[in-house]
Amino acid sequence: MSDVKPPAGLAALEARLRQDLAWLDLPASPWVKPRVSEGTPVLEVAIIGGGMAGLALAAELRHLGVAAVVFDQSVAGFEGPWATTARMETLRSPKHLTGPALGLPALTFRAWFEAQFGAEGWATLDKIPRLQWADYLRWYRKVLTLDVRNEHRVNRVAPRADGLVELDIVTPAQTHHLLARHVVLATGRDGLGGPWVPEFARQLPGHLWAHSADGLQDAWFEGKRVAVIGGGASAMDSAATALEAGATRVDLLIRRAELPRINKGKGAGNPGMVHGYWRLPDAWKWRIRNYLNTQQVPPPRSSTLRVSCSGRARFLLSSPVVAVEENPAGGLWLYTPTARIEADFLVFATGFRTDFDQRPEFAPFSRHIRTWQDRFEAPPTERDAELSELPDLGSCFEFQEKTPGLCPGLSHIHCFSYPAALNYGAVSGDIPAISEGSKRLAHALVGQLFNEDIALHFESMRSYADPELLGDEWVASQPTAEELRP
Repeated sequence: MSDVKPPAGLAALEARLRQDLAWLDLPASPWVKPRVSEGTPVLEVAIIGGGMAGLALAAELRHLGVAAVVFDQSVAGFEGPWATTARMETLRSPKHLTGPALGLPALTFRAWFEAQFGAEGWATLDKIPRLQWADYLRWYRKVLTLDVRNEHRVNRVAPRADGLVELDIVTPAQTHHLLARHVVLATGRDGLGGPWVPEFARQLPGHLWAHSADGLQDAWFEGKRVAVIGGGASAMDSAATALEAGATRVDLLIRRAELPRINKGKGAGNPGMVHGYWRLPDAWKWRIRNYLNTQQVPPPRSSTLRVSCSGRARFLLSSPVVAVEENPAGGLWLYTPTARIEADFLVFATGFRTDFDQRPEFAPFSRHIRTWQDRFEAPPTERDAELSELPDLGSCFEFQEKTPGLCPGLSHIHCFSYPAALNYGAVSGDIPAISEGSKRLAHALVGQLFNEDIALHFESMRSYADPELLGDEWVASQPTAEELRP
């Protein structure tokens, strides 16, 4: 007879979570003063993006008594990259990291997993499968009853001088014109731009190439010679996808002479970095992020073996692509300093960049955003064009004006996505510190909402009249004759 207990099941876990929240007296009662503008109710906080960061922030705000509405353009359950564009088999992050659990044990991935597959299943699990992580986030949203509105694409974000932010939101049925006191851009790796490709890519026929974030389809690769530009995690995932879809050969064109082997970010992956980085002087912030950019993050070992074990892949190191042209016979020619490579299809695994031309919805304010290059001059040995374009955020992850007074209300828009990394570190998108980042921003937003209405809150305090003593708890007495002084 086995001593192994069967999994408790999700119903039992959800009951435990409800009990934990009750013991912690969460969520707090609503306390933000309602606001109406021109007859229209104003949202307290609007979050653009229903991926992990948006969900975690909405959950923490709800715990603090603030109503946050999340808008996402995807259909329900397909927010973020996990079940759409991502192609890795498992997550890079170790399974024990608590992710967006916000300090609640019953909200962790481990609790969710063990409730269904038991402690033995957890012990044998190596890395978290990507699609299983997507299922966990779906459960996270459901069990916390977060207000996520799917198929709501934000078409325009415009700050106003009165401190409100206008939102034009397009749904399959109609366009909504809403107002919010604060808007948070939880837009993930896309951040304030989107996928980046070299300029020469724009001259190529669209059917011959894609970016690794385009949601790679098997039909693009079957029976073809495929080239992948890049040597990071997305390059390995793209190459593996092509090979498993039936590509006859995959060439990885990598500019470095050797793949990076050490993830330097892990060298300071501790609570000190999470809670101390954002307090550092600017020079140290720049130095750290520039060093990480220079060293680069190696692709996961399992992802690299997934490619190399195929027998149909070539790792062409010291092979930066300097030009690409269409082959008159079909396909492409890719030129490196030493070779001409033929391919039928090309994948750019070249990452993301801040590029407001790709985000017309931010046009009403994007040109007014102060960036790091507007106020910080990097040492000659640490020049970094990518970092210099990042927004210089304030103490509440808010955008700041490049020229004070030209875009009033800009500070009511907050950046809780990858471009916040230079100011705040990796707390606005990656699994390891997403809870800490969500708490930091939520606490700052709560403080701002309270301060903005301090006169109203003071008046509420003055008019509060719920007595603790009713007047019948004692009988007034008089001093005795001996106690009376002449």
